[in-house]
Amino acid sequence: MDINELRSKDSQLLGKELSELRHEAFRLRMGRNSGQLAKPSEMKRVRREVARVLTILNERKASGDSQ
Repeated sequence: MDINELRSKDSQLLGKELSELRHEAFRLRMGRNSGQLAKPSEMKRVRREVARVLTILNERKASGDSQ
């Protein structure tokens, strides 16, 4: 997802997005451990998406903007 798309969402939707991404990261880790992960690059993508969402949430928290 593009950073501008994430910035346009409110904090509540970002929290939901973060929860879904963390669930997906868990599922990918379990797939890797069981040897069934088809695309290892997905782990990197999800990890970066989580970081993007957390960055936006922390920026909003620091500025006091709840959107």
